[in-house]
Amino acid sequence: MTRILVVEDDPDIRSMLERGLTAEGFTVSAAERASEALADARETTPAAVVLDIMLPDSSGYDICRSLRSEGFAGPILFLSAKDEVSDRVQGLSDGADDYIVKPFDFAELVARLRTQLLRRKGLAERTTITAGRLSLDLVMRQARFGAVTARLTQRETELLSLLMHSPNRPLLRGEIFDELWASHGGLSLNVVDVYVGYLRIKLGDIARAGGPIIVTVRGRGFMLDLREASSDS
Repeated sequence: MTRILVVEDDPDIRSMLERGLTAEGFTVSAAERASEALADARETTPAAVVLDIMLPDSSGYDICRSLRSEGFAGPILFLSAKDEVSDRVQGLSDGADDYIVKPFDFAELVARLRTQLLRRKGLAERTTITAGRLSLDLVMRQARFGAVTARLTQRETELLSLLMHSPNRPLLRGEIFDELWASHGGLSLNVVDVYVGYLRIKLGDIARAGGPIIVTVRGRGFMLDLREASSDS
């Protein structure tokens, strides 16, 4: 059965999530402190983590960064009362796949959790994609151009994957937003520009090595320019 780790210090919410997710067919383990959560994740390797931000001994942001740095590739969903756009952006930047604001609808949480698990299953079936000489490992979240590599967050990986599926063709900001962020209420189209900026920085060494670059197409959006293709011809 699919194991879900719930990290929540409110005993009522934690108990409700344990009961509800168990009724939905998941195996559930629960923790109320960051230290317990990290120990559980290292021992059991859950399929996904539902994670509160405000915990007694640490921050959910810290847990998320620790899990990603240790190679955890499953979905991480933040569940928090912190509802500012800046909070959501930080959570997604730290490697989370989704951000749900309390109070929440349990059915929506389950739907989003299943969507992320299905997406991960699809990624596992196709672990690497290529565009020209650029390759992207979807599981390890690593871009490679020749001997040059770049480690990415999950959201940066999804953005680069989207651009790589349509190389040399502009994608509208709205197209990118609808694909990657439409389900995250409260976010605006500006989040696309923010993450394009992050991705450009991460791909800096690859660009300097003659690899693809992300260009802004005025009035349109963004495009992955496979400039190395023309230099080889």
